Amino acid sequence: MSNTTTTANGTARCGKLGQRVAYACGNLGQSAFYNALSTYFVVYVTSSLFAGVDKGVATKLIGVITGLVVVIRIAEIFIDPLLGNIIDNTTTKWGRFRPWQFLAGAISSVLIVLVYTGLFGLVNVNTTWFIVLFVITFVVLDVFYSLRDISYWGMIPALSSDSHERSTYTALGSFGGSIGYNGLTIVVIPIVTYFSWVFTGKYVESQSGWTCFGIIVGLLGLLTAWTVAFGTKENESALRSKAQKNGNPIEAFKAIFQNDQLLWVALSYLLYAIANVATTGVLIFLFKFILDNQAAYSLTGVIALVAGLVMAPLYPILNKRIPRRYLYLGGMVLMIVGYLLFAVGSSNLAMVIVGLVFFYLPQTFIQMTAILSLTDSIEYGQLKNGKRNEAVTLSVRPMLDKIGGAMSNGIVGIIAVAAGMTGNATAADMTASNIHIFKICAFYIPLVLIILSLIVFLFKVKITEKMHDEIVKELEVKLANGEIEADDAQTVEAVEAVAVAETAGTAGTATPAGQPESR
Repeated sequence: MSNTTTTANGTARCGKLGQRVAYACGNLGQSAFYNALSTYFVVYVTSSLFAGVDKGVATKLIGVITGLVVVIRIAEIFIDPLLGNIIDNTTTKWGRFRPWQFLAGAISSVLIVLVYTGLFGLVNVNTTWFIVLFVITFVVLDVFYSLRDISYWGMIPALSSDSHERSTYTALGSFGGSIGYNGLTIVVIPIVTYFSWVFTGKYVESQSGWTCFGIIVGLLGLLTAWTVAFGTKENESALRSKAQKNGNPIEAFKAIFQNDQLLWVALSYLLYAIANVATTGVLIFLFKFILDNQAAYSLTGVIALVAGLVMAPLYPILNKRIPRRYLYLGGMVLMIVGYLLFAVGSSNLAMVIVGLVFFYLPQTFIQMTAILSLTDSIEYGQLKNGKRNEAVTLSVRPMLDKIGGAMSNGIVGIIAVAAGMTGNATAADMTASNIHIFKICAFYIPLVLIILSLIVFLFKVKITEKMHDEIVKELEVKLANGEIEADDAQTVEAVEAVAVAETAGTAGTATPAGQPESR
């Protein structure tokens, strides 16, 4: 089955419905995986991993493990472009990206189960060997998770060269991701407590409950990765044919740093990502230790899920009339409102719920705009530098998420230890100082980062839908004439000038129905 749409230039394009569904399913499991790895793993570490260890020793080990996770994930950000380069240079009859969905999806799924077992209880036998093997296991896990993530989003240019069609796949990926990420938030506490009761007879968090949680996430990750591997097909084009040979890792890094639009989008998204995951990672503490209502934490996932399900399909519709940069900036404003509500009403459940609505409602728009801008920067870099690096370019976003995840891990661990939010602590144990520390880390610092993200995107990010269309046309002409050279930067500058002029001339004007998207 297929459905047919029309591009801005009037040509027909067909997209297989089955392929689109398969692609959407991929991010469902991947986002659940990311949530389990970046948010709930540290919750597991602070609550149950060291339950059988002396409390004083456990506190030190919590600090060691969370610190190691941060260091590992920060160190590995320099590896992600190398992984992208490996994917870019992969040549198989199944394509460049699908084999990595199959292989990396399988290995990462097995390893996440392993870390949620405490390395099969080794933590209670020999803490030294546990730390050594944990570092090795976590590094390998993070590498293969990155290979899966990079290859997933890297597939978008392989599925279509049209900016609007890419928007469709990005929307589908975000739609599936919203279900996976936020769905996990809804079910994590019920899953852990249920299986804890099955194995211990008590409705409290336990090692057995978290192990079963890890198994469920691992199975979901495996099935969805293989759905992408077997349910999609990569297309070749004249533009993509230039990406067959992508050079060595040094050239890959060079390509990134020569792409100014890639870097500015990356900086804006990084500031957002750190703020977002820092807040998301400690929301469970807000409900458990400040509101004293852990059962209500599932509302976080429900609100986020509904927001994602509504906003993901709405994005392409709104983007037909509103340039995506304005969707991004508007989303930032809504998040700022959410943070202000959190700051003044953190002890009031109703205020928190309203804040959650403003916090989660725009996130799909922000993330989709960032992904699309990064994706379109592939052609920008190809025209500017004469080199097309698909996976390397798109490895930037997982790299940024990894930085954000590392920061989240660190913040959760710091708050847990500094505010006494470990082990069997309750809301009754919290002091005014504990709550103050929490609010600074969870709300005030992230608010500043969101404001900075807005400023960077507003003043430095110039790549738009219009600019991308002009770049693709220019590339097609140059490819046809054999003119792709390193000195094409001047052409890009010319395209920028045209795009800026047209944007200034049409700002605030809605596109009439039936016309191409505002660009």
